[in-house]
Amino acid sequence: MTGVPASATGGHAPAAAVRQAGLWNIANILTMARLLLVPGFVLLMLHNGGYDPAWRSFAWAAFAIAMITDLFDGHLARTYNLVTDFGKIADPIADKAIMGAALICLSALGDLWWWVTGVILFREIGITLMRFWVIKHGVIPASRGGKMKTLAQGVAVGMYILALTGALATARFWVMAVAVVLTVATGLDYVKQAVVLRRAGRAAAGTGTPGAASR
Repeated sequence: MTGVPASATGGHAPAAAVRQAGLWNIANILTMARLLLVPGFVLLMLHNGGYDPAWRSFAWAAFAIAMITDLFDGHLARTYNLVTDFGKIADPIADKAIMGAALICLSALGDLWWWVTGVILFREIGITLMRFWVIKHGVIPASRGGKMKTLAQGVAVGMYILALTGALATARFWVMAVAVVLTVATGLDYVKQAVVLRRAGRAAAGTGTPGAASR
C-alpha cells in the first residue's frame, strides 16, 4: 500500500535503503593498484640478475608503496562505507600477492631461507582459508599481535630487499626472526579462535538460538 502513513496501519516505516558503494571507489582503486604493482615489483627485483643495488632499491620502493596502500585502502573502506564484495576478496589477495612475490624472489636469489618463506606463506594462506571456513559463524577480528606481525614482516622483508651490508644486514636477520615468531604465534592464536568460534556457532545453531550464524 502506498501513500499510507505507517502509523495509520499500525506498522513501521520501512528503513531507508543503504546505498551500496560502487566498484570504482578509492579503496578498490588502491587495492587494484597494489595488484598491478606485483608484476612490476618482480621485474624490478630480478632485473640484471637480481643483485644490482640500484634496481633492488627500485624494487624496495614498489614494495613500500604496496605496503602503504594496504594501510590506507582498508581504513578508507571502513571509514567512508566503501566496503564491496570485490574489496573483500581482492584486498587479502593483493596483500598475500605482494608479500609472497617478495619472499619467493628473495629465496630464489638465495637471500632468504626457503623454510622462512614456506612458514610465512603457509600461515598467511592457511589463515585466509580458515577465515572463510568459519565466516558463517562469525568474523575473526584482526588482533594487536596480528598487526604487529604484519609490521614486522613488512620491515623485515623490506630490509632483505635492499642490498644491505654490515650491521644493517645483521639487524635484518633479527627483525626477520621476530617476524617469524610473531607469524607462528599469531597463527596458532587465530586457529584457536576459529575452533572456538565454530564450536560456539554450531552449538548455538543446534539449540536454535536466533542469530547464531551471524555472530
